Amino acid sequence: MASVVESRKACTVNPLKMSQPLGASFAFMGLDACMPVMHGSQGCTSFGLVLLVRHFKEAIPLQTTAMNEVTTILGGYENIEGALMNIHKRNAPKIIAICSTGLTETKGDDVQGYLVAVRKRKPELADTEIVYVSTPDYVGAFEDGYKHAVTGIVNALVKPLPVRQDQVTLLPGSHLSPGDIDELREIVESFGLAAIVLPDISGSLDGHIAPDWRGTTLGGTTVEQIRAAGASAFTIGVGEQTREGAMALQAIAGTPFEVFERLTGLEVNDRLLQRLAQLSGRPVPAKYRRQRSQLLDAMLDGHFYTGGIKVAIGAEPDLLLAVGSLLHEMGAELRVCVSTTQSPAHALLPAEQVVIGDLEDMERAAAAAGCDLLVTHSHGRQMAERLNKPLLRVGFPVFDRIGNAHRRCVGYRGTMNLIFEVANMLIEQIPHHHPGDWPLTPEAQRAVAAAPAAAAAAIAATEHATAAASA
Repeated sequence: MASVVESRKACTVNPLKMSQPLGASFAFMGLDACMPVMHGSQGCTSFGLVLLVRHFKEAIPLQTTAMNEVTTILGGYENIEGALMNIHKRNAPKIIAICSTGLTETKGDDVQGYLVAVRKRKPELADTEIVYVSTPDYVGAFEDGYKHAVTGIVNALVKPLPVRQDQVTLLPGSHLSPGDIDELREIVESFGLAAIVLPDISGSLDGHIAPDWRGTTLGGTTVEQIRAAGASAFTIGVGEQTREGAMALQAIAGTPFEVFERLTGLEVNDRLLQRLAQLSGRPVPAKYRRQRSQLLDAMLDGHFYTGGIKVAIGAEPDLLLAVGSLLHEMGAELRVCVSTTQSPAHALLPAEQVVIGDLEDMERAAAAAGCDLLVTHSHGRQMAERLNKPLLRVGFPVFDRIGNAHRRCVGYRGTMNLIFEVANMLIEQIPHHHPGDWPLTPEAQRAVAAAPAAAAAAIAATEHATAAASA
């Protein structure tokens, strides 16, 4: 169990975390025909929009209530009403999803009261669902905003319905990619179960060329599917951040649930398949038994390169747990763990300590610990250059690589892909490496870099061990 400490610096130097409103907007992107709106200044929305566009390389629908100095002081009712009417007239969305920002939270805008008044004054909005969630950006982080948005969607739109025994609700965490969600949906449906994914960014941000352009999200969970979640026989959450939404579904519709702390790894996927077999009354399909065997072989092959390495990782809590736990299972040592916000997931991490801090904290600690691998998003690339260490890009945003929407790190196949990515990255760091070379241990690698004489001795020792093993 990792202890959690907070960095006590006077300011954040190199930010790791993203804000709550951005996390909430990301969740709203997974709803079909939806227009996410940030209730705040234009700058708040523009910054979030840039990050989303750079990460997904897609057009992102995101609007703002465009608060200025005067409206911030006098109140934002007119801005809320104007934004709702303009969006309704120009884009005709089925859902308008509003999240607050630090500006309007500090002012204390009664947005729920504003929405009641707008509904009375503008009956033409009757056919549009409106969801509001409070997400001040001066507390919490990306994962918190996503969590509150999912809960807000459930509370606003889900009603109890007669139970369908063949239907489950899947609540994916914000750390899952569209490819991850596709993988999980395929696993659930292979047991003969119907899956309602909430929210479903695999429909809207999966990198496809849409046949039309409506100005809203193009794909995702429909209003009808959200309402139908009240009939699900079971809820599966992925990540501790989904527990709040699962509990809301249970309170509304009585739906039992299980939250899987991660689905990157061997044992956790075993548990998922066992749960699905129990829910469906069907045996585990043969293809997953084969995939499990392939993952075991990948772990065997990969541990030669990951065993004994020192890792520094900076990520949102659930992603930190998923990637960190897998690396630990592969023999790596989690020497530096930096996260963005408090979470029960930290207690499950196989490390001594988690620091709630920024990338400067991570860089300093990684340098002091002599870490071999850095794991964080693209804002850590300068750190990797300064420390001359490989960087595994995970999380949000990753803007200097393409294909983020299709990357898969869950299930047996996704876990295997991540192991190969890490191992291949470490193979490239082996001095004078040629295909087929016996892998050097991290200690031998450091000796190679430090002193030629010591390097020669380490290589000779490795070759001797290889010859003895062959004999």
